[in-house]
Amino acid sequence: MAQNDQRKRAAAPAPRRHHRTLKERLEPYLLIAPTVLLILGLMVVPIAIVIGYSLYDNVVTNPNPVFVGAANYVTILTSPAFWGAAGNTLVFTVASVVAHMVIGMAFAMMLNSKTMARVPRAIFRAIYILPWIFTASVVAVLWRLLLDPSGVINYLLTSLGVVHDAVPWLGTASTALLAVTVINIWSGYPFFMISLLAGLQNVSTDLYEAARVDGAGFFRQFASVTLPALRPILYSMALLDLLWTTQQFTLIWATTGGGPLGATEMLSTFTYKLAFNSYQFSMASTSAVLVLAASLIVAVFYVRRQRKEAQ
Repeated sequence: MAQNDQRKRAAAPAPRRHHRTLKERLEPYLLIAPTVLLILGLMVVPIAIVIGYSLYDNVVTNPNPVFVGAANYVTILTSPAFWGAAGNTLVFTVASVVAHMVIGMAFAMMLNSKTMARVPRAIFRAIYILPWIFTASVVAVLWRLLLDPSGVINYLLTSLGVVHDAVPWLGTASTALLAVTVINIWSGYPFFMISLLAGLQNVSTDLYEAARVDGAGFFRQFASVTLPALRPILYSMALLDLLWTTQQFTLIWATTGGGPLGATEMLSTFTYKLAFNSYQFSMASTSAVLVLAASLIVAVFYVRRQRKEAQ
């Protein structure tokens, strides 16, 4: 009997250990459950609904939409307005990303220079980062005032004799795309500047000293030391900025609204107008799905790059 009692007492804790182990296994999933539910509710489900809308005609406004399959995609992909918006988006994006990289690199190298005193360096850092602090709406209002025919920029250009008459930069088809691109460049370069400045501060000064000993000048040091050290940062930031710029909406909508005559029509404003101006929700959903597909391609490259850096 005594041996049986000892065996029972020895076997009793086993179910508790099993219960405790099961709880420990479930605990991580319970912790991430709220985040998973939010992602499902705010991202996965809406994306699935939009994809579904793109396969039907007369959705939202019609209680009995008609399934049309890929017909909406054929209509959008053969639309001159869509390709016009795509072309504007391409020009706007490529010019913005390249300018962000060049200006951000130039300012980062200037602020990282040892020849500049500490106090002026701090002042310039505060000044150069200001565009990144403003929201897109504030930037749009500010530049609309500056580029107004009676604004500061036209006053300076006419005073210097660069132009004879005031130019409506945002109201002329030939200058509107250039104007919004300049605005986006001005508001976005601090992101590159800050990131590249952090990268430059992590580059060992011994590498530059060794390059100088070998007789390398400024440009040779830049090509052989600076660029290789910053290449991972530049690549990741370029892909990230590419995603952000292609989806720029607030700045365009608050400055030109996609006009004049579609000169600044982007894919974002094109999709918005289809949905809320023309009430063509099926076509708007189709356009949004195409933009999502293009963004996913860029996102895949970005994630793969991040994994390579982590390894």
